[in-house]
Amino acid sequence: METYDSMLARISAAPGQGSRTILDPATGEPVGEAPVHTVDDLEHAIAAAAAAQPAWAALGHDARSAALLKAADAVERSAEELAQLLSREQGKPLNGPNARFEVGACAAWLRAAATTPLAPEMVVDDGETRAVLDYRPIGVVGAIGPWNWPMMITIWQIAPALRMGNAVVVKPSQNTPLSVLALAAVINDELPEGLLSVVSSGRDVGARLAEHPAIGKVMFTGSTAAGKSIIKSSAGTIKRLTLELGGNDAGIVLPDADPKAIAEGLFWGAFINTGQTCAALKRLYVHDDIYDGVCEELTKVAAAMPMGVGLDEANVLGPLQNRQQYDIVARLVEAARDSGARILLGGNPDPGQPGNFYPTTLVADIDNSNPLVAEEQFGPALPIIRYSTVDEAIRMANGVDVGLGASIWSPNLTAAREVAARLEAGTVWINTHGAVDPRIPFGGAKQSGYGLEFGVEGLKALGIPQVING
Repeated sequence: METYDSMLARISAAPGQGSRTILDPATGEPVGEAPVHTVDDLEHAIAAAAAAQPAWAALGHDARSAALLKAADAVERSAEELAQLLSREQGKPLNGPNARFEVGACAAWLRAAATTPLAPEMVVDDGETRAVLDYRPIGVVGAIGPWNWPMMITIWQIAPALRMGNAVVVKPSQNTPLSVLALAAVINDELPEGLLSVVSSGRDVGARLAEHPAIGKVMFTGSTAAGKSIIKSSAGTIKRLTLELGGNDAGIVLPDADPKAIAEGLFWGAFINTGQTCAALKRLYVHDDIYDGVCEELTKVAAAMPMGVGLDEANVLGPLQNRQQYDIVARLVEAARDSGARILLGGNPDPGQPGNFYPTTLVADIDNSNPLVAEEQFGPALPIIRYSTVDEAIRMANGVDVGLGASIWSPNLTAAREVAARLEAGTVWINTHGAVDPRIPFGGAKQSGYGLEFGVEGLKALGIPQVING
């Protein structure tokens, strides 16, 4: 097992056209040097992946799965070093559902991808016609990831791709390249050379990856605007796509819910990773009968959650990863304040504090058309909107052009499921929000993207269906 310093030295020494300094969003201090790759570097990575892929595919599912299980073991051996790096680069604390949690999820998803069964499907066998559906590798997959969960979402992309016999070229966010480079370095100790590469670069390389004729599929997690650009870039070669795009997830609290019982679940649904999660709860609709009670109990929970530098073991909330996102959150909260909305907690950042810290903020008595409600804030600010009838809440929840996730909160599961079925979202949780499971398919509706990840459906999405008829 290598040390934190040796891991950082290994990824900083990766070949590239120079390097750039990555800063800690909590302190502004240097974390390390990220290599700067070019389109030529991308071409070399794709060529190496294309050369390594046929032999990897020929190994078959059992051998590939065994390699992924070894990769999961390797991640666990380096878990603390990876979590320390992730905390410093992304900003999330070590504890809570944050850095150590994310690294643990990487190992869990590797194992799930390795052990999920996928047998050929007998479609017809009636004595006259025999048709079998199976999946063959795509070839080289391009994986473009975000800065909010850089390690975990990279694993969501590469683990099923590798299991299905593909090679992968990863393009991480420019904000968090070190985390992804380190994770890949650990995994590559268990994989054939050239099969998995990381190209740390800017948008020009990402655009080339999306249009490259040797890339058979692109997996992307990020904004809806960037997803639309990838669709356009990929059209010339008819690439397969899995797109997990922006969300503005609604939660609906039904009038029979107990405010105190659900307050902590609501908090973590909204503020996991300091609100920087695509499928976080971003709009909370609460019935008039219990509105004040939910506001009171949620404020108590939120006020008790410590925010600060991620390496401090006491903290469970961290900074926003970059200043651009900080400015978005600050603008939206100010728009809410200017409209006359009631600030229950937060909304008062300290301009003299180092780092991108925006305080945990709860905003009540806000109109549904307010920008803090209508736009995705992607940070630690939650608007709480009143409603009078369930039909009204459903109308407001469905009134945006995205639909990644949603949630219903009620002790009456039958009623909650009936409301859930009326929401326009890829996943609707009941009495929780944002919980993902490697066995359960996950994907968005409307402009939150298309394609499924996780489970059997996620494996199928990384293969080309082939029917043998006869």
